[in-house]
Amino acid sequence: MSQETKNNYNHEIPGGHEYEYQGLTINGFLMIFFTFILIPAAMICAFTIGGEEHLGISLGIGLPLIVIFVLGCVGYFTQEPNVARVMIFFGKYKGTCKKVGYFWVNPLMSRKRLSLRIHNMDIDPIKVNDKVGNPVLIGMVLVWRIKDTYKVVFDLDSQSLGSQGGINNAALSNFVRIQSDAALREVTSHYAYDNTDAGNNNELTLRDSGSEISDLLERKINERLAMAGIEVVEARINYLAYAPEIAAVMLRRQQASAIINAREKIVEGAVSMVDMALRTLDEKGVVTLTNEQKASMVGNLLAVLCADEPLTPTLNANV
Repeated sequence: MSQETKNNYNHEIPGGHEYEYQGLTINGFLMIFFTFILIPAAMICAFTIGGEEHLGISLGIGLPLIVIFVLGCVGYFTQEPNVARVMIFFGKYKGTCKKVGYFWVNPLMSRKRLSLRIHNMDIDPIKVNDKVGNPVLIGMVLVWRIKDTYKVVFDLDSQSLGSQGGINNAALSNFVRIQSDAALREVTSHYAYDNTDAGNNNELTLRDSGSEISDLLERKINERLAMAGIEVVEARINYLAYAPEIAAVMLRRQQASAIINAREKIVEGAVSMVDMALRTLDEKGVVTLTNEQKASMVGNLLAVLCADEPLTPTLNANV
């Protein structure tokens, strides 16, 4: 095996020397010529040349050829892209075939079929306490696929193996779901749902740090699934909300925070407009106001600009 192949398939089990590697296969079209032309021709020659006078010799040569012919017909298989077959010879791992095409292998070897295609999974929302102890509902979408066929077949529990020589996809999905659920709980418990501290706006939160949380979540899930030869391609949070028991309280808090932020913007704008009005009056000399009159004017303008409802302004004619 080349060094590049060893680097690509470098898994070793404890106490052994087994790892995923490319199994030995023979071109199926070449074996068709051997199985269906050469062997039948040899059988015909054996029975023709031997005849009735040497029937024992003919049977001695012909019967093994018949057995070889029957066994040879069993070793053919067709493989599509992103499909693998793990070959096992009397309990011993004999490599994995990931090539695409028509092949022939030793008919005495069992071939377990695995799909290397991408699987999509929607993890239902689960209830978890965030960093500050608030219960939240969080769910995610997971994209995964098989990476190491040796681990999938030999490191997972035997219940994961299907009865038709393949792999039970339902058992694999259940394993991925359980491990992803555990990783999601771990990540959620380290971050708050939202930033409740106005003085610490740089802290990562579940609501505002989508890409960072997704990257961390993907890494945590990969660490858990590596033991089974499964790789996570993408993990994204698709549902995030407070649990029903605190949703109403948190909604009021968010509304209060939004009102405060809006008021700050309104007051900031109103002060800017009042300052502009006073400076314009002074620069153009429209009217000369005392400090008391300026204070009264500022109060009236702020009341009009900051009020929730339209007010009727009071005009002071005693200038």
